[in-house]
Amino acid sequence: MFGSQLPSVTAGDVPAGAYLLDVREQDEWDAGHAPGAHHLPMQEVPARLDEIPSDGDVVVVCRMGGRSGQVVNYLLNNGWDNVRNLDGGMKAWSAASRDVVTDDGNPPRII
Repeated sequence: MFGSQLPSVTAGDVPAGAYLLDVREQDEWDAGHAPGAHHLPMQEVPARLDEIPSDGDVVVVCRMGGRSGQVVNYLLNNGWDNVRNLDGGMKAWSAASRDVVTDDGNPPRII
């Protein structure tokens, strides 16, 4: 969809200390997210750009990688050069046995 120019990273290769930006909707976030991730729904990104670091590693994630790819593309076109898409999104994150948590203590799931 985005060609080979979209920078990306696999779930197993997300750098330690990376800023994980989760752009899914609230219900998806509530069902399960990566520990330490920062929630910023995709539609709110343009109004909240000042919350996204312009230095350090920023990895953008959604459920499968499509929405996060659009956000990465948007950020690249608006001056960010430190952003990458998480290949396969939270589905791949979970499949790679990376931790998934909830804020309410319910068993996490990816929806």
